[in-house]
Amino acid sequence: MFKRRNAHQLDDGSQHDSKVRELRSAIGPLSGHSLVFCSDASLRRYLAARNWNVEKAKKMLEETLKWRSTYKPHEIRWNQVAHEGETGKVSRAGFHDRQGRVVLIMRPALQNSTSAEGNIKHLVYLLENAILNLPKGQEQMSWLIDFTGWSMAANVPMKTTREIVYILQNHYPERLGIAFMYNPPRLFQAVYRAVKYFLDPCTAQKVKFVYPKDKASDELMTSHFDVENLPKEFGGEATLEYDHEEFSKQMCEDDVKTAKFWGLEEKQYPKPNSFSPADVVPEPATSIASAAS
Repeated sequence: MFKRRNAHQLDDGSQHDSKVRELRSAIGPLSGHSLVFCSDASLRRYLAARNWNVEKAKKMLEETLKWRSTYKPHEIRWNQVAHEGETGKVSRAGFHDRQGRVVLIMRPALQNSTSAEGNIKHLVYLLENAILNLPKGQEQMSWLIDFTGWSMAANVPMKTTREIVYILQNHYPERLGIAFMYNPPRLFQAVYRAVKYFLDPCTAQKVKFVYPKDKASDELMTSHFDVENLPKEFGGEATLEYDHEEFSKQMCEDDVKTAKFWGLEEKQYPKPNSFSPADVVPEPATSIASAAS
């Protein structure tokens, strides 16, 4: 039985390797940013997102390359989006889940901007940053979304939500491993039903609703996170506060790594050893929110 299963797995692996080669041949010669972006791992993600159909994966990938050439997500730097992150509404955690995935912590109640462009650019920056910090061999990230204090007043407009969903599904396929909606109010569940309409079924399956003082929720969370790392806001034991100045320093350091990875000049990016809060923070943050930095 074990031999058959292993043989089957090897057969699938060989077929997938063949699909990767076929897709690489189909997209033709690449250079610059596109060459760096189209690693074998990246091609596998696009193929997996399109059920290993080479033609569909090719179309999806070409659309992403076109989007990246105009939106240039890899060229966004923290000093361009730092004002959006003052409250800690989205931040990269200082811990990983049990599978070694980078964790993004989101707090919708801390929304501090009505700019659709600003919100999207800030999120895209943090997605790129999370990918940059993925451990070798890991392609996905986890999201922890805390709905404490959320109300419709803090809700992102549906048009913006649709654009975010489109970008995530079409330009970051297979990047989301799992997303935990922690303690969402009933009102949000109605909002989510509308959002779910735009979600791919595979993506929707990765979204988990979890609640405090609920045994099934506790078991699900502890199966994915060490309780000593998990913030108390998500049922864990850790106490983590979002420090915008400290987080900004970390992002500036990562901006240098990002520029190096993509082969970009670093002259316009603040260097870690010359960091000043004024480089990235237009004004002192008016509030410090509990989040992971």
